[in-house]
Amino acid sequence: MNYILFDGNVRNQLLPFTFTRPVADIRVGILTIREKWEHLLGFTTTTVTEDYLSEKYPFVELERNIFINASFLPSVNLANIVKGLEENQALFFNDEPIAFFTTEGQEVDFENFDIVQYSLNDVLRIEHTWDIFSKNGEAIKRDFELLTKGRKSQPIPKGIWTKNPENIFIEEGATLEFCSLNASEGPIYIGKDAEIMEGSMVRGPFALCEHSTLKMGAKIYTNTTIGPHSKVGGEVNNSVIFGYSNKGHDGFLGNSVLGEWCNLGADTNNSNLKNNYAEVRLWDYETEGFTKTGLQFCGLMMGDHSKCGINTMFNTGTVVGVSANIFGSGFPRNFVPSFSWGGSGGFTTFKTDKAFEVAKVVMARRNIEFSEIDSKILEHVFEETAKWRKG
Repeated sequence: MNYILFDGNVRNQLLPFTFTRPVADIRVGILTIREKWEHLLGFTTTTVTEDYLSEKYPFVELERNIFINASFLPSVNLANIVKGLEENQALFFNDEPIAFFTTEGQEVDFENFDIVQYSLNDVLRIEHTWDIFSKNGEAIKRDFELLTKGRKSQPIPKGIWTKNPENIFIEEGATLEFCSLNASEGPIYIGKDAEIMEGSMVRGPFALCEHSTLKMGAKIYTNTTIGPHSKVGGEVNNSVIFGYSNKGHDGFLGNSVLGEWCNLGADTNNSNLKNNYAEVRLWDYETEGFTKTGLQFCGLMMGDHSKCGINTMFNTGTVVGVSANIFGSGFPRNFVPSFSWGGSGGFTTFKTDKAFEVAKVVMARRNIEFSEIDSKILEHVFEETAKWRKG
């Protein structure tokens, strides 16, 4: 069987993160959505996404295909039902398709499909950027069970203070030095070759993915994920870092999401609660205005390749696009368009030749090439987001 993940109707609600990746490659919990589905299906997947992303994330159609809405996070039950779909069957949750079976070249008209309604209460779906952090705790618990079932953790080293050690899993090659791990509220997962330096304090649910580092004295609160090849210090609460990003020094990050190849300068802080305790609004790329989140706590949404200088301050509910460079005193505005250069005093355009120079250097430090495909994607993002830049 050929499995294909498609973006669905939520892509624009997940910008700026879906400027540079399909919905399937968003990380929430320990794994990306694609990795979850592939683990449970037992097959690799391809992708239906925006044309400009398709060279990096290709679409392959075979004679028999099951298309899966990537905004739905799989459970064991859901994956089993999807695997059991037959020709001309579609699985729906309320009015939204989760998955459907087609043959090659078939025109999809759900009026001609046998519709199966999914009625179990284990649906977990990512429909907005803030869902990535607000649903992260539950996603960590599910991924922890998925990844550790039937497996034995590496032993917890001597000198580590633990609570509920049976809820802690350490992969091969991970190193831990004189830290505290409190798994009483949820599991703690330490990935392959990850490192927790001395003095770090961690409360689960928490995931430290492979080759990532918690620096000395880090304070990590519940429902936090640090994606692969990242370095994190200071205080972090209920946040998701996709991977290859650094928050290496003191400062607070809360109720936030960082994409890949981001860097927060020393003593960067974000607000996650308004002074009047009011509901937080976030920039909406589709309506080109600020939309209600329904949340009292909501911090920073930062797209891939964006950076900020030391002592940067972000207001509650700030959205930063792709390849922005922020510096200087004062609070930048709550929406910073992609390829912006500046701060509270105003922004100019961060030209692509300069932005790409930075990207090449940053990625080379992780032994990853900034490819021609990457540059084409970012060139498209630059053009697509030009209308929001003033300088």
